[in-house]
Amino acid sequence: MLLSAPHESTAAAAAARLTRDAGPGAAGWAVVANADPTAPGRLITAARDRFGRLDGALVSVGGSPGGTVAATSDDAWRSAFESVFLGAVRLARVLAASLAGARDDESLSGTGGSIAFVLAASVRTPLPGLAISNGLFPGLAGVVKTLADEHGPSGIRINGLLPVCVATDRVRQLDALLGDPDEVRARLSQDIPLRRYGEPAEFGQAAAFVLSPAASYITGAMIPIDGGAIRSF
Repeated sequence: MLLSAPHESTAAAAAARLTRDAGPGAAGWAVVANADPTAPGRLITAARDRFGRLDGALVSVGGSPGGTVAATSDDAWRSAFESVFLGAVRLARVLAASLAGARDDESLSGTGGSIAFVLAASVRTPLPGLAISNGLFPGLAGVVKTLADEHGPSGIRINGLLPVCVATDRVRQLDALLGDPDEVRARLSQDIPLRRYGEPAEFGQAAAFVLSPAASYITGAMIPIDGGAIRSF
């Protein structure tokens, strides 16, 4: 598995944890930002150089800054569009084309491939104080569905994942905006049917399933990983 992040310390630490758990050679890493137009080519090259092939990708579009529509400047919208929206669309577009090309290669014929976007509950319902997320993530969901339509005939699957209240550092930062993060977590957990936050490993297990051949008949879907928190169908 090739991991990427905008900062070397983040990418290297994540790869080290995965190597420790999965064994030597399980992970490599690259310093790449989604907003960089060269990111797709660099990542594809790095994956093939390290592992000899490309089977799919988990595209985390990143968090967007908080704020209301009225308080969010044009510059903030433009910056978020470049990184959250356009960067993710560009990456998925190039990756899907590369997977389609690999499928046509005799040595990889029939492998297909899978891409999943890490999105948010704002795909289904607006979130208070997250205007940029509310504006951009539903559009990304539309892109996921369109890519799934376009690449389905090649056997390539594209899906969206909707994590809610998974206990990451980012979620703790968002909770801290509302008060003491531990108290906020306890309060918000009462609105989740499972009455708790999810663990990162639980999200990872769901993502691994969606990307794997075990989910070979799932594409164009928005899949909540939320303990039942999202109330829409």
